[in-house]
Amino acid sequence: MHQKQLPKGKKVDFHSHAILPSYVNGMKELGIDPVAEEGFPLPAWSVENHLKFMADAGIDYSILSLPTPHVFKGEASRSRRVVRAINEEMAELCRRFPDQFGFVAALPLPDTEGALAEICYAMEELGALGVKVASNSAGVYLGNPQLEEVFAELSRRKALVILHPSPARQLPRENIVTGRVMALFEYPADTTRTVLNLLASGTLARNPGIRLVVPHCGSFLPYMKSRGKAMFAMLAGMGMMEPVDMETEIGKLYFDLAGDPLPDQMDMLLAIADEKHILYGSDYPYVPAPVLLKKKTALDMALAERGQLEQVYMTNPECLL
Repeated sequence: MHQKQLPKGKKVDFHSHAILPSYVNGMKELGIDPVAEEGFPLPAWSVENHLKFMADAGIDYSILSLPTPHVFKGEASRSRRVVRAINEEMAELCRRFPDQFGFVAALPLPDTEGALAEICYAMEELGALGVKVASNSAGVYLGNPQLEEVFAELSRRKALVILHPSPARQLPRENIVTGRVMALFEYPADTTRTVLNLLASGTLARNPGIRLVVPHCGSFLPYMKSRGKAMFAMLAGMGMMEPVDMETEIGKLYFDLAGDPLPDQMDMLLAIADEKHILYGSDYPYVPAPVLLKKKTALDMALAERGQLEQVYMTNPECLL
């Protein structure tokens, strides 16, 4: 099977999840408790409810990715087995509904050898559009030299790479709300942390074929761009790191609008991002469908006023690959 292509002339959701039995069972096999890890239970999901949400929201095509927690718990062979089962079930779902769903493959990172094998299998045999990567995998962040071979392979394939947050391994968890519910602060914090590491390490510059989608309106990057640019320049001047062309490298990134783009975050994002690199993301089913529909109605009105409605939902996705 050749790599599947993004559809043309359809409204695309770049940030949605399928909570499949292989994932639920895999969490149990690996001994991962989502509530303990994330402070939030896995939401209920069914393909029927997902399709109904899409119909109600006017979404034609959803790119499914693995949610969090990430599927790795120290033993590579078990994680490889769990990831393979998830990708095969995800591919089967997309074969049943080829006009509604595509997927990006899960990887057993930080197991580099297993990840390389899964990239090949998922993209060549299962029709994956690309891969999903966690902001950190068992504490190994994107930009770590350990993952260089993985990024080189993704670049060679010009792969779609969808980033999803994963909480840092060590957090203050007692008597602090940000340490209890990861979605409040740790998700955008860890997303920003890993993107800064990708920039500082030169990983993105060395691997220009990658099409990286950053979630949640860029997380804290709109604030961090100026600060990071100044700090990176200072550190490079002190010989503590190589220079980074912040404008060029951030300009390559794509961003989804999952979360709360209105009233402030979309304007903040557009201050650092090319409007041609903005994509819609729902985060279904982690946000209830009625809430998402209300948010989407407001977003669509704002996009229409800006003349960007078709661009965000259709033109930008078509141009992405």
